[in-house]
Amino acid sequence: MKIFKILLTLFILLCTFNITAEAKNKKNTPDYRMEYLNLEWWQKYNDPVLTDYITTAFNNNQDLKIASLNVKQSEQVVKMAFAGQLPQVGFQGDVFRDFSSSTVRFGDVVIPDYKQSNFFLPLTMSYEVDIWGENYLKTKSVKKQHEIVKQNERASYISLTSAVASQYFNLIKFDKLINAQEELVKLQTEIVRMEEIKYKNGLCPVTELMDEKQLLTQLKEELNIYKDKREVVGRELGVLTGLREKDLIAMPRTEYSELALLTVPDAINAEVIQYRPDFVKAEDYIEKIGIDAKVAKRDFLPKFVLYGQAGFNAYNLGNIFGDHTFKSLLGFMPSIDLFTGGAKMARLKWTKIELEKAQQLYEKTILTSIQEVNDSLSAAKTREKNYKESVKRYNLENEKFILADKKFNIGAKSKLDRMKDEERLLVAEKDEVNGKINYLISTIDVYKAVGGKDLTTVNDSL
Repeated sequence: MKIFKILLTLFILLCTFNITAEAKNKKNTPDYRMEYLNLEWWQKYNDPVLTDYITTAFNNNQDLKIASLNVKQSEQVVKMAFAGQLPQVGFQGDVFRDFSSSTVRFGDVVIPDYKQSNFFLPLTMSYEVDIWGENYLKTKSVKKQHEIVKQNERASYISLTSAVASQYFNLIKFDKLINAQEELVKLQTEIVRMEEIKYKNGLCPVTELMDEKQLLTQLKEELNIYKDKREVVGRELGVLTGLREKDLIAMPRTEYSELALLTVPDAINAEVIQYRPDFVKAEDYIEKIGIDAKVAKRDFLPKFVLYGQAGFNAYNLGNIFGDHTFKSLLGFMPSIDLFTGGAKMARLKWTKIELEKAQQLYEKTILTSIQEVNDSLSAAKTREKNYKESVKRYNLENEKFILADKKFNIGAKSKLDRMKDEERLLVAEKDEVNGKINYLISTIDVYKAVGGKDLTTVNDSL
């Protein structure tokens, strides 16, 4: 009995130590999600407002919280699987009374009818001896599934932060486009007024006036579209960051002219796909199914269970802890399934087929990943070229407007013609704004395609 008490005390102390150590380790472990957030990368855009939006999304976004909760749930599943490798100890008491017992025979010894109470208060222990390592492999499989869930979380962070940045840049774009469009509407309204005066004085045909009025309606329609798109983008950004619309309006935005441009590399090594969450998940899934196949094979082997009980057995509650009431037993139970209706064989075949599917998925992931990296890089380089061309076109239009303004000042050009030159300058400015923002968003697409790595140094880290 003393040995039993000592063993029980050591078991309780060991469990307490493990729980305390685990809690202490969690307290001292830095938040791995900050690595997923990757603020160092977003700071390269030199926009503190953007990083504020991303930090706000980190604190408020429900999808990120759900992804983190999924990881926490997965951690508990790993603990449950690991518990299957440990001995199970529990209390299973048995208290009953025989009011009228039948005659009991032990050979020639006959015990007639009797009445009695029975109090049995034992600790019960069972432990499946993992000779074939099956339970260990089950835990290993669950750990692989946990790694897959963590990659899902990382993918959520990459996708969401990229969406926040893209919508933020779109918001700046529509701010700038609306300002330019309002100037266009203002200029065109004045042009229509002047054309009406010309028409009344017989200096232009009615078709010319109608063309200018038609252009004014088109410009107003385009302005309404820009305003509507800005509201849509604002609401989407609000959902991503967890902010209400009134908070978004009050939140400052960086001036368009201060947005920094990043340079994309001429080429990206194909090995970069190894950092993508979907690639890592495909690898982990192959390993997990491979482990499951081993488990399915070992399920055909016999199992061996150790079991035991230690406690007190008495026929009088007042004597439950008295002399000669302590009872203990230890047993060893081998078992093997002789017939399961083919269930185990079906599971093994299913696992082998799933392993083949996982391998095909892995190959497909490689091809898709390389395609997405190349497509995003190609699109970014094309948008970079288009942006540079739009800058050239804007500069030329600006030079033309300066010349037109000089002609107007010396009386060599009418005010109406000067206003139309200014309109062409504003149209060129809109093209330049679209080109710049589209290029910025394309760099974000490259960032997503390479698995959340710094695209400016991605080749250096391989």
